[in-house]
Amino acid sequence: VLNNSDPFCRKQVNGFLKFFSISFLWGFFQWFYSGGEQCGFSHFPTFGLKAWKQTFYLDFSMTYIGAGMICSHLVNLSLLLGSVLSWGIMWPLISERKGDWFPKTLPESSMKSLNGYKVFIAIALILGDGLYNFLKILYFTTRSMLKKNPKTFSDDENQPLDYLQQNEVFIRDSIPLWVACTAYAFFSIISVIVIPLMFPDLKWYYVVVAYILAPSLSFCNAYGAGLTDMNMAYNYGKVALFVLATLAGKDSGIVAGLVGCGLIKSIVSISSDLMHDFKTGHLTLSSPRSMLVSQAIGTAIGCVVAPLTFFLFYRAFDLGNPDGEYKAPYALIYRNMAILGVQGFSALPLHCLQLCYGFFAFCHSSQLAERSFPKQGWKMGSTSNGYGCAFPSWGLLCN
Repeated sequence: VLNNSDPFCRKQVNGFLKFFSISFLWGFFQWFYSGGEQCGFSHFPTFGLKAWKQTFYLDFSMTYIGAGMICSHLVNLSLLLGSVLSWGIMWPLISERKGDWFPKTLPESSMKSLNGYKVFIAIALILGDGLYNFLKILYFTTRSMLKKNPKTFSDDENQPLDYLQQNEVFIRDSIPLWVACTAYAFFSIISVIVIPLMFPDLKWYYVVVAYILAPSLSFCNAYGAGLTDMNMAYNYGKVALFVLATLAGKDSGIVAGLVGCGLIKSIVSISSDLMHDFKTGHLTLSSPRSMLVSQAIGTAIGCVVAPLTFFLFYRAFDLGNPDGEYKAPYALIYRNMAILGVQGFSALPLHCLQLCYGFFAFCHSSQLAERSFPKQGWKMGSTSNGYGCAFPSWGLLCN
């Protein structure tokens, strides 16, 4: 409950109302100058038309300004450097190799064209950073358990009283490990039985592999979302799409890849959302158990509402027509990626995998350098997720 007598609370509310009003009025003002898809302040050529064509301009979006204020300066700097490296240097240079590295006739949105470099290099950076931190935390956690040292927080004397109270409430109502493991195993068994019945092209052992890999991928995504406030679940879904489509082969690879993509994407995305809810519960002195129950109720409602909404649009409207109102462009994109996965990774553009190997190695070497030279202030390794987020995005996001 907000205490009106507290001057700090009044200052917070006044600041919220002031900046909310500024953001709303600025958006209303921009509306008067919006004349099309590439018109108005949202496409203002701040650095010139040549830079604008490479998506380097300011769109005056208050959303990105707010996200930059929440993230640390290291994350913001890594996004900016990643944007300059990718959209300012790499993509223009690779585009000049059109006809040599990839066919001229393909559009840039094709996974066999420039978009293949964007997506897979970003995946290499994000996976490398997330897996490194996952293994590091797993190592220290295991070592702490073997030493039977339950101390996981810093000394209480160095922590503010409010923070100690938040920790006390959060730990007091923590969720037992056996509950999480049992629930995950229970729903995994249901999925292994039900999903192959719904989609016969996806074999049951593919579902088992997906549920084995999902926890580590979920950690990577939650870690990256905590750093950059961006949920990259769709990138991990693309990895599953290519792997499953390749394993299933030409006969059933397309359907298996698409279903596996949706399965991994759903698990990874909901894990990141749940971590956001837990952080909110920690800050607001809410029970993590109540946050988990609320998330479960919302997910259960979504399991009913989402299919009904889909069938409503599927039967009432011309869904998927490229010339209609509901084009569903991502359906075509993901189907083409599944077709590419059936053909194998050799169908990717030239030198794409070599570049992925190089950036993956850069991610790990920078992380090791950060750990080896902490006193020298080496901090570039901790923001490899920021580089990865900038590669498939556009320059204005990081400006």
